Amino acid sequence: MFAREIIESFRKWAAKDTRKPLVLRGARQVGKTTSVNIFAKDFDQYIYLNLERKNERALFENDYSFNDLLMALFLHTKKIRHGGKTLIFIDEIQNSSRAISLLRYFYEEANDLYVIAAGSLLETILDRKISFPVGRVEYMVLHPVSFKEFLCATSESELDKIIEKDTIPEYAHDELTRLFRKYLTIGGMPQVVEEYIKNEDISALLPIYESLILSYIDDVEKYAPSSSQIQYIRHIISAAFVESGNRIKIENFGNSTYRYREMKEAFTTIEKTMLFKLVYPSTECAVPALPNLKRKPRLHTLDTGLINFSAGIFTDMLTAVNVTDVYRGKITEHIVGQELLARSNSPMEKLKFWIKNKKQSQAEIDYIISYRGLIIPIEVKSGSIGKLRSLHQFMDMAPHQIAVRVWQGKFSIEKAKTIAGKEFILINLPFYMVHRIEKEIDKCF
Repeated sequence: MFAREIIESFRKWAAKDTRKPLVLRGARQVGKTTSVNIFAKDFDQYIYLNLERKNERALFENDYSFNDLLMALFLHTKKIRHGGKTLIFIDEIQNSSRAISLLRYFYEEANDLYVIAAGSLLETILDRKISFPVGRVEYMVLHPVSFKEFLCATSESELDKIIEKDTIPEYAHDELTRLFRKYLTIGGMPQVVEEYIKNEDISALLPIYESLILSYIDDVEKYAPSSSQIQYIRHIISAAFVESGNRIKIENFGNSTYRYREMKEAFTTIEKTMLFKLVYPSTECAVPALPNLKRKPRLHTLDTGLINFSAGIFTDMLTAVNVTDVYRGKITEHIVGQELLARSNSPMEKLKFWIKNKKQSQAEIDYIISYRGLIIPIEVKSGSIGKLRSLHQFMDMAPHQIAVRVWQGKFSIEKAKTIAGKEFILINLPFYMVHRIEKEIDKCF
């Protein structure tokens, strides 16, 4: 087990006077239970309840008063009601709608207790007439391991400190780039990272990737709302890993004969598992830059390592001179999106990208983020400034002069000019610095 940054977010949550029960969201196998188990060491008492177990689910299903329920929980786990600071973790809570409804009473009547709830299929029940008590819970999302967490997990504590310095020493660039290449190759699924730490043998990871993907496919029957959807969802999971990073057509996805309506419903269901996201483009260069649902979405997957496994490109990733050249640049674009998501535990954090609002145009920006009321473009490229044609078109229309290029090179800030002659500031950001992108943008104001 290795620590995750979300544990610090847990501690901030626990320190709040207005603390509410915390609902922890995230895809299967991203480390939710392990993270809470580590956090539990901060407490005098820890009550772990798994509602896949019939006897523990029954504690919530019985028609107890809330006070009697509390007594039953403490008796069942052989803990003392007022035996010190107590964390209660209700895992797999989606198995009991009554347990979900009772979360509000922990806030209203037992706020001395610290309560976290989670579930591997939690997202799929949010709209099935089972709603979490509005205003009585709060949410966090756990993503796969970020690069910064990867450094900590692999005992690169010195580099973990260096990566947060205002200026990255030149001698550290090559080592950080080398380690980022490893991270980019294996991805951030905790089980994969943990196995890699043990022996640094990528071939030993292959059965883990396969097991993860098969487990996602096997879960279909648990979250498919109807038997007719099972075949569509199975097809999406089987095809989506190699389609990730592409802009896709919903109809006939993955060389199927399935119609738009069938596939759209299946995608809607599977997005709730947080395995995949359909990221729709914006055509605006100013806030709010809403997604245009009439244009083709781009498919984003939970973890880059799963894509590399499905595409069979581990060797290419490890031997390429410039990783932006591998797999038509899709892997580096994808990991940047993964790092952008990992900056925040908020469920409101979404990926966005931009296309020019002309159907004939090829202009596309890999990502955009909102910052200080501006839409900042992010291109993942290795070429010269003059070849960033889409970026030039965006900057010509943007009401500001700041753009970001993420690349394998060193950090720098330079003055640039679009083909049309508009001057702007280009931040050249190494892959290993994506997590601090706002901090670097801030220097340009």
